Amino acid sequence: MKNQFQILILLTTLFFVQSCGVKNYRSTSQPITHEIWNTLLKDYVTEAGHVNYKGIIADSVTFNKYIQLLQNHHPNKKNWSEDERLAYWLNAYNAFTVKLIVEHYPVKSIKDIKNGIPFVNTVWDIKFIKIEGATYDLNNIEHGIIRKRFKEPRIHFAANCASISCPRLRNEAYMADRIDDQLADQARYFMANHVKNIMTPDKLQLSKLFKWYKGDFTKGQTLIEFLNLYAPVEINKDADIEHMDYLWTLNGE
Repeated sequence: MKNQFQILILLTTLFFVQSCGVKNYRSTSQPITHEIWNTLLKDYVTEAGHVNYKGIIADSVTFNKYIQLLQNHHPNKKNWSEDERLAYWLNAYNAFTVKLIVEHYPVKSIKDIKNGIPFVNTVWDIKFIKIEGATYDLNNIEHGIIRKRFKEPRIHFAANCASISCPRLRNEAYMADRIDDQLADQARYFMANHVKNIMTPDKLQLSKLFKWYKGDFTKGQTLIEFLNLYAPVEINKDADIEHMDYLWTLNGE
C-alpha cells in the first residue's frame, strides 16, 4: 500500500511538471488571421455559447483548415505582439477543445473522454496538439502558457472547457485589436449569467472558477474588488460567499 501511494505521488508530480513546464518555442512565423475561426463560431455557436457540434463536423473541411493554420504558425515574441499571442492561444485552446469533442462525438461530457491512468491523467493531459513541431495538451496551453505568461485573470472567462458551467464559447474569434474589450465583455456576461453565478450585494453564489483560481483574481486586490469591476450589482466588501456546483454537461445545442 505504501509503495502504491509513493507511485501515485510520483505520477502526480510528473503530471504537474509536464502540464506547467512549457518552454519557449523558437519560431519565426508571422501573425495569422483568425477569420476562418470567426466564421465558424458565428455559424455554429449561439450568443449564449451553445455549440452545434454536428454542424462543425459537417463543415470539417473548413474547421480542419483553421486547425492546420494554427499548427503551422507558432507565436513568437519577435514577430507577434503580446495581444496577438494572447488571441492566438485563447483561440487555439478553444479550437483544439472543439476538435477533441468532435473527434469523440457524441459524448455527454468532455470528462467522458478518457486518457492514461485513472485519477492521474485526464482529458486535459492528452498530447494531441502539434504546433510547428512542438507537442502540447490543453493543460500545457492553459496553465503553462496562458496563465503563466500573460498574467491576465480575465482569460478564465474566455478559455472554454465545453461544459455548461464553463464561460461561454464566444461566437466570434478573439482578435488582437479588440481583445481587451472582448475579455471585459466575457467577464460581464459570465458574472451576470445565473447558471454560473448569482450575485446580490450581500450574498454571492459564485462559480468554482473563483475558488480554483482565486490567486489569479486577487493579485493586488481582494476578490470582491475584482468582482466589482464587472459584476451586475455593487457587492459589499463583507458579502457572504458560497460556491455553486460545477456542471460538466456538454455545452451542445
